Amino acid sequence: MKWDHIIRGGEIVTPTSQYKANIYVKNGKIVTITDSELEGEAKEITDATGLQVLPGLIDTHVHSRDGGATYKEDFFHSTQAAAAGGITTIFEMPNTNPTINNVENFHKQVENLHSKAHVNFGVWGICLGDINNEDLQSLSEAGVIGFKYFWGYAVNKHTFQLVYNYSNEMEDVFPPCDDGEVFAMFEEVAKTGQTFAIHAENSDVINRLTKSFEKSGKTDYETFLASRPNVVEELTIQTAISMAKQTGAKLHILHVSTAEGVHLIRQAQKEGIPITAETCPHYLFLTNEDYETIGPSMKVYPLVKFRKDQDSIWEGIADGTISFVCSDHAPHTEEEKNGDLWTIPAGMCGVETIAPLMLNAVSEKRITLQQFVSLLAENPAKQFGVFPQKGAIQVGSDADLTIVDMKKQAVIKKEQLHSKSKVTAYDGYKVTGMPVVTIVNGVTVMKNGEVTGGILGKLVIPTK
Repeated sequence: MKWDHIIRGGEIVTPTSQYKANIYVKNGKIVTITDSELEGEAKEITDATGLQVLPGLIDTHVHSRDGGATYKEDFFHSTQAAAAGGITTIFEMPNTNPTINNVENFHKQVENLHSKAHVNFGVWGICLGDINNEDLQSLSEAGVIGFKYFWGYAVNKHTFQLVYNYSNEMEDVFPPCDDGEVFAMFEEVAKTGQTFAIHAENSDVINRLTKSFEKSGKTDYETFLASRPNVVEELTIQTAISMAKQTGAKLHILHVSTAEGVHLIRQAQKEGIPITAETCPHYLFLTNEDYETIGPSMKVYPLVKFRKDQDSIWEGIADGTISFVCSDHAPHTEEEKNGDLWTIPAGMCGVETIAPLMLNAVSEKRITLQQFVSLLAENPAKQFGVFPQKGAIQVGSDADLTIVDMKKQAVIKKEQLHSKSKVTAYDGYKVTGMPVVTIVNGVTVMKNGEVTGGILGKLVIPTK
């Protein structure tokens, strides 16, 4: 037998088990898992002795800016960063240029991304209300990984790009959808059976409070937090739960940031309403108390909030209210992030640092390594209908694997990140536990921090 790749001597970790075995790969698939040494040669052999072999990690929430503001980031660099950080599959968000609002743009984007992909990728579709409700079924059939709605955002009439800080005086803009239009969106996505993910912030409250607090002339983080209080997430999640209950849509709450959000989601799940949730490292490892040290690089939307919110989010992970963790990778240049909180953009790098940060949480015994696999591999794969093709170490699964060294200590350094723009809140952050090998479709694309693979990524579409 001629194997493509043999991974020997590692400890395989799944959400339910840990055991030593060898993995044999052929044609990009796992064909045998055994504690025996099988006969035959291999194009590539990886010695995983003393290391843990995990299903390939998935980052479901990535903004690579491609097409669009590629001076900040592009798919070539974001997927290099993903490979460097142990991520084998990313799901690209749809607010690109052109936006993923119809099948034609979906296919254009797939072609664009395919030529730059170091790891596998899925593509989100966007919901714009009446503008593209009639396109949602065909987008689903074409292969989008799910649908996203940026609740409360206006849309440019010509480019369909999101418009931030909407006001009634703006021209050539579709105003934010009213609740009736949002309800129609829920109904249309429910017909597809796919995930309907929402950015849950009430823009009406935010806009009114922002105008009021800006007049104060204060630029401190506490004043900025007061302009986007926890209630803006709470209100939107409450409304979304009611609409999901009525329509049966598979509601997913993006980047949960508040204790109130966790509570509402938990209660809805207990009532049998189809709702899931995600959170991000910045809500797990940062609070408002860190702003004095870190500064504007930690500005993200929704904002990083208080210790009580962080504690509730960890509780949501522990009891399964929150299904998985993703990065919300959204780079900006250092020049753009150098200013006052009211004017600088929100977002930072994340796809390369999410796994080291969460592995450090394993080392600190906040979660187990098996929980880590659930949060970053199996749960997202199941959520988006790509399990066990992805997110599993099983015979027949794609040979996407992340090998980690739980004893390896490292320091996150922004200058070493692979993204075009390197703004991160974690510069100088010490971690224990690091991805040391990333294998995509049976081929090593990262070893000991060095990205070695080429353009190997393939489109991932739901199978059910």
